[in-house]
Amino acid sequence: MCWSATADLVAGTAVTAVGIACVARAARTRPRAVPLAALPLLLGAHQLIEAVIWNDGGGSGPATVAWAVIALPLLPLWVPLAVLCAAPPRARRRLLVPVAAGVVTSAVLAYVLATTTVTAEVRGHTMGYAIGLPHAGWLVGGYLLATIGSLLLSGEAGLVLLGGLVAIGAAGCAALWRWEFISTWCACAALCSVVLYGWLRSGPRTVSRS
Repeated sequence: MCWSATADLVAGTAVTAVGIACVARAARTRPRAVPLAALPLLLGAHQLIEAVIWNDGGGSGPATVAWAVIALPLLPLWVPLAVLCAAPPRARRRLLVPVAAGVVTSAVLAYVLATTTVTAEVRGHTMGYAIGLPHAGWLVGGYLLATIGSLLLSGEAGLVLLGGLVAIGAAGCAALWRWEFISTWCACAALCSVVLYGWLRSGPRTVSRS
């Protein structure tokens, strides 16, 4: 999330451009990493969609639903499966744990989206989203295990670094959102996309414990 429609539009365009470069690089050098390389494209589209929500003044229209589909059921499924594809063979067995967490979390969130209404509301310099989540603590835990956990367990030094950055960024953005200050998620997404591109350029490099 960014602090205005313009900020989301600029950041989303920049992240999408990095995503195009990531996919092009992966297609040439690391085909198994293409799904992970496409993650900035998804994040960029997410921010561009939120620019539409800002212009709409929030609400529960198609843009809000599209935003929620990406944020809730899609990301916790996409990220661990993409990491599983890109990870070295000896790391793949332990990645089955975040993949399983992602499948379950995504299924529950998809059901929630199909049976309830998500709404967006401008809250100061942030956009807040409201949806009734059953067992929210468990869902958040499964979501974090699927996304951040898969990166930290990937066995690739660059992806472990990315996982750490995402964890720090998510904590910071959550705090700023709670206090209704300017959201930093757009900057976090841009930084992580650049780190991902750097990982694709540097080639495979496993961490010592793998």
